Amino acid sequence: MTKSYLDLVNECDRFPYYHDDPTFYISHLQNYHFFKVTGCPSILGYICNSVVEKFPWPEDCWSIDSANRTVTLVTAPGATPSQRSELVAKTLAEAVKRNTFEILNGWRDELYPVYGPKGEFLLELERSASPLFGIVSYGVHVTCYVDDADGIRIWVPRRSKTKQTYPGMLDNTVAGGMSTGERPSECVVREAMEEASLPEDVVKANAVPTGCITYLYVRGENAGGETGLLQPEVEYVYDIPLDASVVPKPCDSEVEAFHLFTVEETKQALANGEFKPNCSMVLVDFFLRHGIITPENEPDFLEISARLHRRLEFPTASHALAN
Repeated sequence: MTKSYLDLVNECDRFPYYHDDPTFYISHLQNYHFFKVTGCPSILGYICNSVVEKFPWPEDCWSIDSANRTVTLVTAPGATPSQRSELVAKTLAEAVKRNTFEILNGWRDELYPVYGPKGEFLLELERSASPLFGIVSYGVHVTCYVDDADGIRIWVPRRSKTKQTYPGMLDNTVAGGMSTGERPSECVVREAMEEASLPEDVVKANAVPTGCITYLYVRGENAGGETGLLQPEVEYVYDIPLDASVVPKPCDSEVEAFHLFTVEETKQALANGEFKPNCSMVLVDFFLRHGIITPENEPDFLEISARLHRRLEFPTASHALAN
């Protein structure tokens, strides 16, 4: 089945919107508990009820309120981020010991931050566990492309068939999650070297920040591990125009090969559903910004444009200020 651009957006930004059907939205929330931290008024993530039931919650630091559907990390007033993080780490260690969740088999030894309503750093937790808590995560996605007499062509990698997540699917040229304390530009340089063997000087000289996309993804089977977990994400988007002589090359086992796709080849791969869901969103954004998708050729132009920038239900942080 051929997928439209709006179909691709719907596949990535999958959580319902309140204004579309308030009754359904409120009913749907019954499937989740709200992740909270003592002293912070905000809901920091949505945890699936099935996760709440399975987690080995230590009673000395977690309060589960089934009536109000809250899961609260209980700490003393004035607790530091490191103290909160240690409690979460101990909880996750017990879950790993008991082999409670398949998703934790992909343990990354990378820490993702959790922020409060004013952008304050509250705690950090293991990357692979972030969908269990439904917290906002941050990353970068980069489109490297050639634009010369032959037109625009896009460097597209194919993911390794042995990857735990989205094996064998097409990806953006460079992409990766931002660990605690990392800035978007730093992440771009690091990931470009690790994934595409692009020299730091080339990346710094050519990388252009073009905004961000935001969405609330619901994990399916291709994501690996438990399905139905939530991933609200902020992806900082960059373009890197390259000379045709600069060829990205795999630097690790995550990518099989890079291919230089024409715009038409990229369109066809998108329509075939060959790209990882959030990578489709990034390419749709690229097409909008480069005049490939226009109000004149796309009937869903306004809906697509708006849906690339979801206002998330949880606190987010400015990386101009975040620690």
